[in-house]
Amino acid sequence: MFLEVDSPGYPLRHEPHNTSGYPSRERLEKGPVALIECIEEIPCNPCEQACPQHAITIGDPITNCPHLDEDKCIGCGLCISQCPGLAIFLIDLTHSQGSASVSFPYEYLPLPKEGQAVRAVNRTGEPICSGTVVRVQNLKTNDHTLVVTIAVPREYATEVRGILRAQGGRKDG
Repeated sequence: MFLEVDSPGYPLRHEPHNTSGYPSRERLEKGPVALIECIEEIPCNPCEQACPQHAITIGDPITNCPHLDEDKCIGCGLCISQCPGLAIFLIDLTHSQGSASVSFPYEYLPLPKEGQAVRAVNRTGEPICSGTVVRVQNLKTNDHTLVVTIAVPREYATEVRGILRAQGGRKDG
């Protein structure tokens, strides 16, 4: 499925729900799970290679959109930083009573700090709620893509895709 010419350049709200990378509501309620918003059929498979549980498959041809086997996904998040399209998130609706955590790739400066209050944004970059930085991971295997986890009100978990960044430039230049 290719984006139409008049596409806004980001997945529309309904598009990810219609892919094989979106976990069921039942699986979301069980704990951390990957949510893959890859909606374009392009030759790409780093997420498949990154998953130690083999929960993500592309198959043949390599232009297939990723398929998430939600029963195999343990919510490790190793796939997040490996996606060159920055289209994989980790959602944990069981983070705490009333709040969920959302993990996403982050490639900007200045880096957020654990405990920092932030404004969470949706896929169009619009602020939708407040959040708190829970963790900032900078693993060597992430190749300079950090994974930031924030806590947000549970009702916003499946819409949050990042945070407003403070003034600064891209991490890589």
